[in-house]
Amino acid sequence: MSTITPDVHLDAQALDDLRADFRGELVGPGDPAYDERRKVWNGSIDRHPALIARCTGVADIRAAIGLGRRTGLPVAVRGGGHSFPGHSSCDGGIVIDLSPLKGIRVDPVRRTARAQAGVLLGELDRETQAFGLATPSGIVTHTGVAGLTLGGGIGWLMRKYGLSIDNLESVDVVTAEGELVTASEDVNADLFWGVRGGGGNFGIVTEFEFRLHPVGPIVLAGPVLWPMESSPELLRFYRDWITEVPDELTTAVVHRWVPPLPAIPAEYHGRPVVMVIACYAGPVEDGERVLAPLKAFGPPLLDLCTPMPYLALQAMLDPGFPHGRWYYMRACDVAELSDEVIDIAVERGLAIDSPLTSYPIFQLGGAIRGVDAAGSAFGDRSSGHTFNFVGATTGPDGFAEQREWVRQCWRALEPHQSGVYVNFLGDEGTPRIRDAYGAPAYERLKALKQKYDPGNLFHLNQNIPPG
Repeated sequence: MSTITPDVHLDAQALDDLRADFRGELVGPGDPAYDERRKVWNGSIDRHPALIARCTGVADIRAAIGLGRRTGLPVAVRGGGHSFPGHSSCDGGIVIDLSPLKGIRVDPVRRTARAQAGVLLGELDRETQAFGLATPSGIVTHTGVAGLTLGGGIGWLMRKYGLSIDNLESVDVVTAEGELVTASEDVNADLFWGVRGGGGNFGIVTEFEFRLHPVGPIVLAGPVLWPMESSPELLRFYRDWITEVPDELTTAVVHRWVPPLPAIPAEYHGRPVVMVIACYAGPVEDGERVLAPLKAFGPPLLDLCTPMPYLALQAMLDPGFPHGRWYYMRACDVAELSDEVIDIAVERGLAIDSPLTSYPIFQLGGAIRGVDAAGSAFGDRSSGHTFNFVGATTGPDGFAEQREWVRQCWRALEPHQSGVYVNFLGDEGTPRIRDAYGAPAYERLKALKQKYDPGNLFHLNQNIPPG
């Protein structure tokens, strides 16, 4: 039994009631595991919750929600703990920790997978790839399936198969009142519309059902690298080249210094480069023909785009985004890579002065635009690219300087912005959240919030107030 220290302002009777009802682990400031359990992925977030309720099932989740209602304390919900601004923790409140919920069930005949809310992307991929199947997800394996999906879900399969939410068949949700409901196109369709892009505003999703597609196990994927000074010519070539590529290909342009990875020869480590990372979600031989012009441009400094296991592609960027680093991020969408946007992208890449700082430019379009924009709460599907500026350090030293670099990048692109991906938002205020969804969808989300969470219990997120 965990011991909650007396200085935590929790109603003793309410806490005793929770203990009697709870089968998971309750961790408070007096517990040996507290400092480890309260950590989240972004090391710059250092919060001290009054209680961490590590749930084993729906009954635990309902009990923890009930404690939050009775005490009035802030309630944070944690899946993978990857929230950029740290919404998966709080000071002096209750963290409903879903990370113990690891159930995955794959149906290879129906090509579906059910995943509980604590599952990480790499865990889901491992189970689905056992059958040569996958669902579109993110690009770092230790990201939580729940948070990624609820905000939309961009990744290497999105131009072929759409966003994560475009492959969602149903969800189970515990509401602010503790009711367990299912939502799909046929049941509670309004809630299903809202959770596909609206984040955790309407309840705690305990289980997801995804549609799967044949992928791999071998795909043509990986980065092609050029010296950073080649960026102006490369980006203009890239802009023209991608207008003709099929939807099977998804790419991202990344400016950074070469990380010291085993797959990269040591003589390139620390060198400023621009790279195009590609994934071809189709036959390798077709991908080789599509990617041939890119591989011939320059020529490149290093070509690491080769046939590889899909699981290896999914884990490729993990070393660049480990737990515990200090991260600061700002993001925006742009309609196209105009000459002005390219000039800004080049200038900001040349201004990188940290081996850990980088920024990707994700290629959008394809299947993302093939979905009815009004069919889910996701924002603008017409954008051409998403920029995500990531300043990173190993700790507080130098963090302010990298944060300022990120802010300067964002300000430089402000005149060209066409929206923002909600999962890449920081704590940027209501106007930016409204921008992420657009006015009509935002008003509809407010009405849905009024229906499912009128007291705004679930407000530690990109919050949509009841209205």
